[in-house]
Amino acid sequence: MARLDALAQHSDEPGKLTRLYLSAAHKAAAEELAGWMREAGLTVSIDALGTVLGRYESASPGAPALLIGSHIDTVRDAGRYDGALGVIAGLVAVEELAKCGENLPFAIEVVAFGDEEGVRFPTTLTSSRALAGQFDPAVLDLCDADGVSLRNALTAFGCDPAAIATIARSREQVLAYIEVHIEQGPVLEAADLPVGVVTAINGVRRLAVEVIGEAGHAGTVPMRLRRDALAAAAEMALAVERAANSSPDVLATVGRMEVSPGAVNVIPGNVRFTIDIRSPEDKQRDAATEEIVRSIRKIAAARRVELSISTMHEAPATACAPVMIDTLTQAVQHFGLAPHLLPSGAGHDAMAIARLCPVGMLFVRCAGGISHNPKEAISLQDADICVRILLEFLRNFKLK
Repeated sequence: MARLDALAQHSDEPGKLTRLYLSAAHKAAAEELAGWMREAGLTVSIDALGTVLGRYESASPGAPALLIGSHIDTVRDAGRYDGALGVIAGLVAVEELAKCGENLPFAIEVVAFGDEEGVRFPTTLTSSRALAGQFDPAVLDLCDADGVSLRNALTAFGCDPAAIATIARSREQVLAYIEVHIEQGPVLEAADLPVGVVTAINGVRRLAVEVIGEAGHAGTVPMRLRRDALAAAAEMALAVERAANSSPDVLATVGRMEVSPGAVNVIPGNVRFTIDIRSPEDKQRDAATEEIVRSIRKIAAARRVELSISTMHEAPATACAPVMIDTLTQAVQHFGLAPHLLPSGAGHDAMAIARLCPVGMLFVRCAGGISHNPKEAISLQDADICVRILLEFLRNFKLK
């Protein structure tokens, strides 16, 4: 917990925790983390995308590695546990093995990615995708809000973009990947449980919707003759909510709505809004999407407004490997806790690494389910038990 507090001091904004990818704060955090890894006896490197890697050797040097990781970049005005908890938990677990003189049949690599949040550049999971052999060189030319390209930011950070191709691991080099992460939701707290075992990371589809009605004077156009784009969009938003409520494990959100012309005495003539649809099962997400689109088209026709729908973003669901779920569940039960299986509604680096190897995730209870917020909090007791469970997992892990 002290290390998490120390990492939180590395920020790009005074008085807030904002640590953007390849910023000065990211570099300082990476260097401090690398120092802790060296003190623990790990062999440390920082790769061509700024990922910090610390290797704890196996009983037979050169064996494939089990990866433990997460990210150390943050959103703006963040909490201190999102991402960083998974990295520090991995480091503390490996430190304990080293103190006991315990080498496992496989190596362990603690991995601290730098680009999970996607705040600075219009891309995300860049560093974890590269490790999984999925790096797209085109992203090097993407620029941040100040016009700095990813390529130039890497160079300023001290990385060599020409060496990115060397980051990719082969399947023979990596056994599996495990990520410890705060839940970022209220389920575990409601169940009065410190940890949960993740079954899958929800797939997501984001739609952009435009409703075109007709603007008019608020005092002269009768209600029955109006083509009010906002009234139509409001009914559509409720239809989105109904569709999600009627589908198990589906989450749907209208997160942004822009109204035009936006005057107090003018009937809205145009509305743009977004729909975010998530589920741990792609078939469920697709079915919910079809129901939502069908419903809002029906509303548009009834209200005599025009409608445009386009897909902004899509990512498939990522299932956690059964062997990871089973071994984590057994580790939880070892400490007399009831295993609670749940999906992750948020995206994680595990999504990218799943293209390389089996992945698993352990969720840790967070106060009020609050995340991406300075109020983000976990207890010392929950931090302790999550590391103990991680150690139990490591000592009993066998890839079937």
